[in-house]
Amino acid sequence: MQARAAAFYAEMNRRRTTRHFSDRPIPEGVLENCLRTAGTAPSGAHQQPWHFVVVRDPGLKRELRVAAEREEQAFYASAPAEWLEALAPLGTDAVKPYLETAPALIAVFAQRYHLMPDGSRRPHYYVSESVGIATGFLLSALHAAGLVALTHTPNPMGFLRDLLGRPDTERPVMLIVAGYPAPNARVPRLERKPLADIATFR
Repeated sequence: MQARAAAFYAEMNRRRTTRHFSDRPIPEGVLENCLRTAGTAPSGAHQQPWHFVVVRDPGLKRELRVAAEREEQAFYASAPAEWLEALAPLGTDAVKPYLETAPALIAVFAQRYHLMPDGSRRPHYYVSESVGIATGFLLSALHAAGLVALTHTPNPMGFLRDLLGRPDTERPVMLIVAGYPAPNARVPRLERKPLADIATFR
């Protein structure tokens, strides 16, 4: 157990986020199994209140980029100075070319409730927590498969539901950009907090 725990930590500690993607296609079946892994996550009352939309179509990726950049431009024009200062080391701005370059975009949706056959609503419980755990499983699976991923959260995100044709029962949570790093990909030089700063043992 100690060896497995150490090996898994070492592998996940290699995970990095990049904004520089190759257009190299992802082999068939890889994303499918990564999404199956996400589906194994625990959820409140086992309601599995998530839905993932994989976008590979170039035209649709272009539409998503245009819509996302429109929201991002508004954000950067009005964001508090402290927020922009925090983002500065990451080199991020309102221009998102990777939304078109990367071979796949995965839109994550949270299902707030389920419509019953009679039209009544069946509420889902612990939706945010459940979807967050499933998304973490997905990011881990993408890394284990040898891919890189970027979490993108334009605000507001209503355009995701509109462009992807999802029902009102679902709330868009984020876009995950998935693929291979570009040959010249760069990653921020970041340090993770030590265990003593993130955990307490009593």
